[in-house]
Amino acid sequence: MNKTELLRSLYDLQELKYRDMQIKIIPTIDPESVIGVRTPELKSMAKDILKSGNYKSFLGELPHKYFEENQLQAFIVSGIKDLKECMGELEKFLPYVDNWATCDQMSPKIFKKHKEELLTHIKEWIKSERTYTVRFGVGMLMEHFLDEDFDQQYPEMVAGIRSDEYYVNMMIAWYFATALAKQYESVLPYIEQKRLDVWTHNKTIQKSVESYRITDEQKQYLKSLKIPRK
Repeated sequence: MNKTELLRSLYDLQELKYRDMQIKIIPTIDPESVIGVRTPELKSMAKDILKSGNYKSFLGELPHKYFEENQLQAFIVSGIKDLKECMGELEKFLPYVDNWATCDQMSPKIFKKHKEELLTHIKEWIKSERTYTVRFGVGMLMEHFLDEDFDQQYPEMVAGIRSDEYYVNMMIAWYFATALAKQYESVLPYIEQKRLDVWTHNKTIQKSVESYRITDEQKQYLKSLKIPRK
């Protein structure tokens, strides 16, 4: 499928109301770059492109013009089964990720089998100057290292991040809220000791209180740890 055919296929799937909704909830992207194609359709297209084996030329066409092209890139990269190839394409793509949706929906399946190699990259990603590279790194820690692979060094890594970027701090809050649900006793001291900046600290508590995985007793205690606004 060449570029013209790809864009024709995307426009054939366009839904204008869905496009308008996406523009509202993903404010960092250029509205003119949004066609308006639903995620299941994009995932299906990405799967077909990946299965055809003719995806390398598309992956090399960075930067893309359309949001949906970036989504396709994220889904194709997520499906690559060779770790070296997947990581190589991911590293090329991360500098072009410019919104939370593309960042958060990109999750290479191969990472589940290669946690040690993934962790090495995460440690580099969270030091990046790029908003969505840091967000992606924290997201991968949240997805892969909060269960049987949990270690106290991981929340320590996240607590050490300082950023003025909303989309970084929101992911940090999401990480700690999820960590409280899964590793409550180990992670609670980060909230008790106020290790996060005030906004992220309070947002973590808010997200935890909204979670069905936190007990009512835990929620009441977390509420008591909220830092009042000055």
